[in-house]
Amino acid sequence: MTLPELTPAQRTDVELLARGKAEKSRTLRELGQTETPEAAHALLLRLGLWTEARTPYADRLGAALTPVTLPVPDFAEEARLDLTHLEAFAIDDDGNRDPDDAVGIEALPDGLTRLWVHVADVSALVTADSPLDLEARARGATLYLPDQTIGMLPDELVERTGLGLHDTMPALSISLDLDSDGNADAVDVCLSRVRVTRLTYSQAQGRLDAGTEPFLTLARLARASRDLRESEGALSIDLPEVRVKADAHGAEVSPLPKPEMRFVVQECMTLAGWGAAIYGDDHSIALPFATQDAPTRDVRGDTLPAQWARRRTLARTRFQPSPGPHHGMGLELYVQATSPMRRYLDLVVHQQLRSHLTGTEPLGGKAVAARVAEAQMNADATRQAERLSRKHHTLRYVAAQPDRVWDAVIVDRRGPQATLLIPDLAYDLPLSTPAPAGTALRVRLTDVDLPKLTVRARIVTGE
Repeated sequence: MTLPELTPAQRTDVELLARGKAEKSRTLRELGQTETPEAAHALLLRLGLWTEARTPYADRLGAALTPVTLPVPDFAEEARLDLTHLEAFAIDDDGNRDPDDAVGIEALPDGLTRLWVHVADVSALVTADSPLDLEARARGATLYLPDQTIGMLPDELVERTGLGLHDTMPALSISLDLDSDGNADAVDVCLSRVRVTRLTYSQAQGRLDAGTEPFLTLARLARASRDLRESEGALSIDLPEVRVKADAHGAEVSPLPKPEMRFVVQECMTLAGWGAAIYGDDHSIALPFATQDAPTRDVRGDTLPAQWARRRTLARTRFQPSPGPHHGMGLELYVQATSPMRRYLDLVVHQQLRSHLTGTEPLGGKAVAARVAEAQMNADATRQAERLSRKHHTLRYVAAQPDRVWDAVIVDRRGPQATLLIPDLAYDLPLSTPAPAGTALRVRLTDVDLPKLTVRARIVTGE
């Protein structure tokens, strides 16, 4: 078939539809093609006007693709608790550019241990209804794509507030006095000044394996906390995770390492959210509390099909200005409080806590609810754009190695249709097979269609 040559006006017409900026395309109609974003995308690829590296999903969903360039104020002089004498560690993936939380411990009498979770004091620079706040609310969250990151806030703010990027830093610190069983004897929140050392997960894991403090104590507290939450019904879900990176030359998908220190840090962040929620409730501060209904059924077992089924029992997390149980976490109340650089509702938590700590009036429940509604709508578009872009580049990675045989597992089935999970890609797709859940298969992935985001699996036998 001879490919048409598009005039600049026709190219613009097709690109607008591919990017979701138009409902119809006269050019596609004249060419006798379906007027859909996928058809426009396919035509642009065939004509070589777009490369396979181009992803239109953020555009289609209205997620912002331009960096924030608003001016960033300086920190004001204010009273802070000096915690620079205590060790604190910001532990992240290698290459992380926005270190917004750090952990440390302090020994207390009576066998208690004070867990400190320090969080970048973003709300000191981003006050409610300021231009920076309004811009962050309009985005809802930082956009993490395989080929670029678009911050919810300016890069300059990340540089100014990131923990461990300077010798000492302002922070909003959450403390929990924990016993050996993970019970909290007291919680508190304060404005502080901290000294933070940055580590990768592998570096922190090396210190844990060597029996170095405070990593041994952090791991012990994290295990006790998890056991306590699981006794209250918390669900543990362990499915494959991957890191997807891409550029103009190709894409790469690699399994995400899961050292114990990754779990330790996650559990400390969960404890911080619990502590902040308790503090907010005790002081009648309206916060965007995260709640989740009880699972629809009880699924036991550690197999991939069991993990898959357990995830399907989870209801969507809801945010509301009054506390309620989060059944998936096994907590009576909870807020997300440790990522104010990249999640807007975390920033609202900080703004509300800061208002209380500095003696100003926090927002009321109606104002917080309005922020929740707006930020969630925008953050949902961001998360959807991330998911589709990751799928796009995963399929680029698959298409580049058509002869590769992949290990796969049937994790679910509905009648004649099964769901196939490829652990090395953390990718699932439908497959017609009578094989029961739990069956291990080897497959080739063929017929990759980037505009439609589809691929077929063919079972390999005898190789």
